[in-house]
Amino acid sequence: MKKVKGRVGAENIFNPWLAEPRRVVLQVVEPPFWIRKGLSVLGILALLFLGFLFLPWTQNIPAVGRVTSLTPNVRPQTIHAMIPGRILRWYTEEGKLVRAQDTILVIGEIKDYYLDPELPRRLREQIEAKEQALEAQERKIEALRQQIRALEAAREAALARAQNALLQAELRYKADSAALKAAEIDYAVAQSQYQRQESLYVKGLRSLTELQNRQAKFQEAEAKLVAARNRLKASQADVENARLQILALQADYREKLAKAESDLRSAEAYAYDLQATIAKLRNELTNVEVRRGFYAVLAPQDGYVVRAVKTGVGEVIKEGEPLLVFMPAQYQLAAEVFVRPLDVALLRPGQKVRLQFDGWPAFVFSGWPNLSYGTFGGRIRAIDYVDMGTGNFRILIEPDPEDEPWPSLLRLGGGVRAWFLLNDVPIWYELWRQINGFPPDLVPQFYQSTSGAPKKGSN
Repeated sequence: MKKVKGRVGAENIFNPWLAEPRRVVLQVVEPPFWIRKGLSVLGILALLFLGFLFLPWTQNIPAVGRVTSLTPNVRPQTIHAMIPGRILRWYTEEGKLVRAQDTILVIGEIKDYYLDPELPRRLREQIEAKEQALEAQERKIEALRQQIRALEAAREAALARAQNALLQAELRYKADSAALKAAEIDYAVAQSQYQRQESLYVKGLRSLTELQNRQAKFQEAEAKLVAARNRLKASQADVENARLQILALQADYREKLAKAESDLRSAEAYAYDLQATIAKLRNELTNVEVRRGFYAVLAPQDGYVVRAVKTGVGEVIKEGEPLLVFMPAQYQLAAEVFVRPLDVALLRPGQKVRLQFDGWPAFVFSGWPNLSYGTFGGRIRAIDYVDMGTGNFRILIEPDPEDEPWPSLLRLGGGVRAWFLLNDVPIWYELWRQINGFPPDLVPQFYQSTSGAPKKGSN
């Protein structure tokens, strides 16, 4: 309220003792137009902001990485030299398309052992010579085995003869033993008769002629006894000689067989040595032939020679040294990005991803993927079980078949930014989470499937 005429205090206006109060005229004062408009705009903005806080926001995990191939066999690779040598000739250029098994370059030999162009033929000649020597040695081994069999047969025959001779000697010994007993009996009878005849002669009952006849018979019996004893000793000696002959034959043939066995084992050992030498020569021949196959460096598959690491002609290279970088022509695009261990627990294979590639302009709203422009869809193909050694985990992303296909002009190694899409939450909740530094929420289905908690409605 504003006073327009006169100046009357408050006490005069409301004083009832005044006989004649003064008339007061009051006028309402309105604020300027721009203030009223400003307040209206601020109110509308406040309402809009309040409504904005309740809009849905898609939680996401940002990550960066690069474009790669989905399968390892068609990723960029380095072709190395399989053998040491020197470059003789290049058959292609950098950036040129080559077909599988096309010759890229040729390497020459530098080791003196492999410089002989006739080395394979000479190795084959050595192998043939060793094989012929082995064949001759096998024939010698067979002859020695036949000799051993002949010695064994001769030993059996000789031992059989010796056994027969021993048997004959033993039989003669038995006959001579019986003959000795008979001679001893005859001697005893003749001696008894002679003694009786002698006693009768002394008494005069027998003549001297009869006594002399009896004495002659007694001496004859004594001679037969001595001869029988001698024959028995001779027979006993023959038995011992037959037994010694058997032992001598066994020892002789044992020595002959041992020598033949020794010769056989030596021949077999030499044959085994020849077989080892032949195997070594064959191995060496195979190595030479395979090594000559490494002179030409071939394209492993259709692709491009990206960059030559070794250049020029005549340059010496070492075994296993990189020669060039090769890029396969046919590959399936993928992306590999790296996330923190704090975020990897929120991801699962098959989860949706939005991607922005270097060189493709894009207008990105990470929380509103449907409003973004220039991004491409993908889904998680695999999550590494171990970190990359830097504390981050690698996530392999493949194109989403339900979304727009990726640009065909993408090159492997190009940069890529990814946003892994999670839950839809109000904006006010996302702001509160960001201010407090809390991680995004777990997807309920994912949490139940990984933690083993029962789903709603399950028994």
